[in-house]
Amino acid sequence: MKDPCILYKSQYNKAKETLDILEEQKSQIDNNLKSDPICSNLHKELRRINLDIKITINEIEHAESDILKCESNQITFKK
Repeated sequence: MKDPCILYKSQYNKAKETLDILEEQKSQIDNNLKSDPICSNLHKELRRINLDIKITINEIEHAESDILKCESNQITFKK
């Protein structure tokens, strides 16, 4: 059976990569809004990106929690 800690760490790493991409996209939208501050499409895209960022941060926090639980369980079993 595979170590669940490896799965949680993989999920954490993937979520961090996704967050980096989303933050870059948000930065691009923010820059575009400077030149066209009333563009409804940009505001719609910004809302979507902000929601995706919140979801991804939640996934990161969940993975961190799972990693801590997993590692503490492994330490308990090794004693």
